[in-house]
Amino acid sequence: MEKNISLVYMVAGMSSRFGWRIKQFAKVWPNDSTLIEYSLSQALPAWFSKIVFIVWKMTEWPFKEMFGNSYQWIPVEYAKQTFDEADRDRPWGTVDAICSALSCIDWPFVVCNGDDIYGKNSFKILYNHLANNPDELCTLGYILWNVIPEVGSTNRWIFTVEDWYVKNINETIWIEKNKLSEFGLTLDALCSMNIFGLNRKVLEMLSEILAEFKKDHVWDRRIECYLPVELTNIIKNKWVNMKIYSTRDQWFGVTNPDDEAIVKKQIEEYENN
Repeated sequence: MEKNISLVYMVAGMSSRFGWRIKQFAKVWPNDSTLIEYSLSQALPAWFSKIVFIVWKMTEWPFKEMFGNSYQWIPVEYAKQTFDEADRDRPWGTVDAICSALSCIDWPFVVCNGDDIYGKNSFKILYNHLANNPDELCTLGYILWNVIPEVGSTNRWIFTVEDWYVKNINETIWIEKNKLSEFGLTLDALCSMNIFGLNRKVLEMLSEILAEFKKDHVWDRRIECYLPVELTNIIKNKWVNMKIYSTRDQWFGVTNPDDEAIVKKQIEEYENN
């Protein structure tokens, strides 16, 4: 049975490492469709009722031009993340991004990055959870070994889990594949790739938290309010529960210009398996 559940993409960011181009428009399909179109092709079989794009002034018009008011007969809405550039060097972070969509959110929703590919089953898993448990949050845990580079280091948000419920989401920086033990990590540790199933109630909580965060850091031009941090605080206060589902789905992400060709090749191989 279909339920009213929204699909929310965070697409406000512009990356200097990507040449100030819109990463979501990277051509990653063999037929030159964009990364965001490929993500939607994985998500929409889950029967979402509405798509919400969280945009910024530099991404608003390009997204509206591409998607208009509907995509594949599904309504599309836009929420605009803003900040005072006289006082800030950057937006206030991922909590600020999703709180920008408060007026668009009436139902449970899945929120994720617009420049990541999460896998064919990922959206369906979260949709099904919210459809059956709208008051309980949910997320996906990706196998750490599968989402860190072969060479070099990266940062990842690592889950602490008890009986398949999230207890903590902690950022670990400079992780290297051949040095996991130095970080107290194992190959099969579960990490967050910033995809969550949330609801209106928790969004209102986050909105209140964000207001206090901005008051407390009014003079800081760069600090950000991170979604995993604040979700952890809400969980620790026992205001909500968050179920975690382990997934072996393939994750792909675009960070640097060279990644466009790499991800295109990875997707082609993934689709042919």
